[in-house]
Amino acid sequence: MGLTLAALSLACTNGQNATALGSGMEENASPLSQEEAITQNEPGIETDSANADVLEAIASSQVIYLAETHDSRADHIAQLNIIQALDQTNAIAIGLEMFQRPFQSALDDYLAGDITEAELVEQSEYETRWGFDWEFYAPIVRYAKDNQIPVIALNTPTEATRQVAREGLESLDENLLKYVPPIAELDTTNEAYRASVAQVFGAHGHGSSLNFENFFAAQVLWDETMAESVVMQLEKEPERQMVVLAGEGHIAFDYGIPSRVERRLPEIDQASVRLSTVDQPTTPNFTDFVWITP
Repeated sequence: MGLTLAALSLACTNGQNATALGSGMEENASPLSQEEAITQNEPGIETDSANADVLEAIASSQVIYLAETHDSRADHIAQLNIIQALDQTNAIAIGLEMFQRPFQSALDDYLAGDITEAELVEQSEYETRWGFDWEFYAPIVRYAKDNQIPVIALNTPTEATRQVAREGLESLDENLLKYVPPIAELDTTNEAYRASVAQVFGAHGHGSSLNFENFFAAQVLWDETMAESVVMQLEKEPERQMVVLAGEGHIAFDYGIPSRVERRLPEIDQASVRLSTVDQPTTPNFTDFVWITP
C-alpha cells in the first residue's frame, strides 16, 4: 500500500498535516498555478490514449476516487484535469480529505463569495491541519468556485484522531463525537488492512498491542468519517457525481473509504483511480484504474 512513516506522527503532532497511511511523499515538488494545470491538459483534450480510456470508463460512476500522493505536483494537475473533464458532462461535487468537518462553513462561504481565498485558508486552519502548500489544491478550489461546484470537507477533526490514537475511541467526548460517525458503526474487522497498518507500526518500533489498537482505531475513524461524509453528500444531492480527493492509503484495495461507502450504500457504483508515473511499479488491484502522470 505504500504506507509511510508520516502516519506514525498521528499520535504526537499538534496538527494533522496529512499523516494518513499511504499518503506518499515526493521530494522537490512545487506548487502549480491554475493556468499551468489548465494548459497542461485542457478538458476534453487527452494527450494519452490510456487516460482517455480511463475517463470514458469512470464517466458513469457515482463516486470517483482520485488517489493522490499529497505533495506530487503532477497528481494535482491530473486531479484538476479529470475534474474539468467530468464537469463538461456531469453535475459533480468534490470531496476533499484536506478539509475537516468543523470547517465546512468556511468552504461554503468561500464558494459563495462571502470570504476571500486568504480568509478560507485562515478560517479552515488549513496550514496547521493539513500543511501542504496551499497552491497544490488552490486551483481545484478556485475552479469549483468559478463553476459553482459544491466542495465537501470530508475529514475527521485533528483533535479526534489524535485523541483516539493516544487514548482510544472511548476517550472521545461529546464535543468530538458530533463530528464523527457513531462509534458502534466503525468496522475494524478487515484483517488485511490491519496487517498493513501493523507492518508499518511495528517496523518503527512502536510498543504494545494496546497502543497499536488505538492507532488502528484512529486510522479507521479517519476512513469512516470520510465515508460518511461522502454518503451524506450523495444523499443530499443524488444527481451529482462525487469526486473524492484523498491519499492513496485511504483508497487502496478499497480498504479505507470505498468499502465503507459501499457498506452504507450497497448498490453504489464506484471507481478508484491511482495517479501514477509511467515508471512507478504497479500493484494488482491497488485501484480500479491508473492515470498516467508526467
